[in-house]
Amino acid sequence: MAEGRNKRVALIQMSCGIDTAANLDKAADRIREAARGGADIVCLPELFRAQYFCQREDHTLFNLAEPIPGPSTERLTAVAREEKVVVIASLFERRAAGIYHNTAAILESDGSISGIYRKMHIPDDPLYYEKFYFTPGDLGFKSFKTSAGNLGTLVCWDQWYPEAARMTALQGAEILFYPTAIGWHPSEKAEFGEAQYSAWQTIQRAHAIANGVFVAAVNRVGHEHGDVMHNGKTMKGPGDHTKDSGLEFWGGSFLADPFGRIIAQGSHDKEEILVGEIDLKLLEETRQHWPFLRDRRIDAYGGITKRFID
Repeated sequence: MAEGRNKRVALIQMSCGIDTAANLDKAADRIREAARGGADIVCLPELFRAQYFCQREDHTLFNLAEPIPGPSTERLTAVAREEKVVVIASLFERRAAGIYHNTAAILESDGSISGIYRKMHIPDDPLYYEKFYFTPGDLGFKSFKTSAGNLGTLVCWDQWYPEAARMTALQGAEILFYPTAIGWHPSEKAEFGEAQYSAWQTIQRAHAIANGVFVAAVNRVGHEHGDVMHNGKTMKGPGDHTKDSGLEFWGGSFLADPFGRIIAQGSHDKEEILVGEIDLKLLEETRQHWPFLRDRRIDAYGGITKRFID
């Protein structure tokens, strides 16, 4: 592969089983596979260590949380160092007693931790009860200088907010990564499924265009009820565990260029390592021809900090 500003991005679209240890093993194996296939940057989906447990409110599930640095980062930084690849890993962070975050750790190719981003926008919807578990992020929006370029990472619900993408891009991020766990309520899929996925992809492609950056969104696949086995203890998810309950994660991971064009596109129902080659020099060319950042009226945006302008 050409040296310099050409990079290969790998998105690990995976299913997550009941066993948290097995999920970590799978993630490590997939990172190795992607790196040996030439990837410079590998991103895992949101909260990949477990099935999506936020489908219910259960205090015992706080036992899934871990510090950063901690067991998962220790395992994955070793893989990053051995394979010489940058890794983005989404984890359930235990910051202190009673304070937990949905956090993305950026792991350098030398095995160090470049930094962390704590999810800023926390949803609370049926089967997405994240406010019960996660304290809103307090580190703000960040860009990280890595050996593979300047990376920004946001997490799932953040992907709907143009302010988050803009603030991250303004700090120099060349690629916005969105580790994600989003899916269909099975009873709603037939009526709303296509429109929901289309809106999800469209808003993120718009972030790429508006900011002149690459966007990488990586989702999980599979039908989950939130069952978790951790340290030998099994915790069952809610509902009757039929095909009409739980969540069907829609996959559809993708990589888009600074003009919103799709470079790589994942399926809705298969595990895969989605790989796309990008040329970071394209940011300069795109922003020269479509100078949205140049023409911003920064003197006129004060109202954006208000909840609503009456």
